[in-house]
Amino acid sequence: MGAVPSGGETLRSLKRISDPTRARILSLILDSADGRASVTRLADALGLRQPTVSHHLKVLHEDGLVRRSPEGRQVWYSIEPDKIDRVSELIGEPAPAQADDVLDRISSDLSARFAGVFAPETVDRYVRESHQLLANDAHITRQLTSLTSRFAADRLDALAREQGVSTRTPEVLFVCVQNAGRSQIAAAILKHLAGDRVRVRTAGSEPADAVRPTVVTALDEIGVSLAGEYPKPLTDEVVRAADVVITMGCGDACPIYPGRRYLDWELDDPAGLPLARVREIRDDIEARVRDLLDTL
Repeated sequence: MGAVPSGGETLRSLKRISDPTRARILSLILDSADGRASVTRLADALGLRQPTVSHHLKVLHEDGLVRRSPEGRQVWYSIEPDKIDRVSELIGEPAPAQADDVLDRISSDLSARFAGVFAPETVDRYVRESHQLLANDAHITRQLTSLTSRFAADRLDALAREQGVSTRTPEVLFVCVQNAGRSQIAAAILKHLAGDRVRVRTAGSEPADAVRPTVVTALDEIGVSLAGEYPKPLTDEVVRAADVVITMGCGDACPIYPGRRYLDWELDDPAGLPLARVREIRDDIEARVRDLLDTL
């Protein structure tokens, strides 16, 4: 194993790898027979356009995680030799002692970010609880520690907003069963259309371990990025922070609080459906999101 990285280096790596497409790219490179892959090979495996894959590889290359090796007209990408152990650890689940060190660094980073808002003990409790929720409820094994940072930060941000600490913008929460299809499509499209004008969150009553590949492909076709989204459990503070809560097939799993606007969108679950049908669901969701945006 290499030297233990600094907290800043670890958190930068966590943020890069928390994007599911980048994590999958790194995983495919690690698992390849010769330890390298081309854009064409990766695009075929992921079902994405080559420019999209090239963009993610460019980010990973700039961050020093992958090496670019031209051979004639072909370009190969491999993990930087001194980053192989770190990438393997972050994509997979490190040993308990290593995981505890990472969680300590995440807590330290978020304590600095929320200084004056939450005590370090509160931040640490949310970090460790978030780590456990992702492992137990979302059944996430790969990227667990990297996603913990984002999940805990999102929950703390929701708690701050609900308590009136941070600046308010209209906030929308999309909830479906697995948080791997409908809610992710809706959130990605709303973020794409609204930008910073609307705060968007997602959650699932029974979250899956990853976003559906057909969902990633369907969004990629219309130039909309998932922006590192991942399935996550439904927690109380994100509901309390929302102005609008939109449910999609999750029944009464979402708690009801006064002062929020609740909508239920009846949509087919993309799970197991062919791409052509997922495109139809995507277009239906886009029309609903555009109508919603007019009311915010």
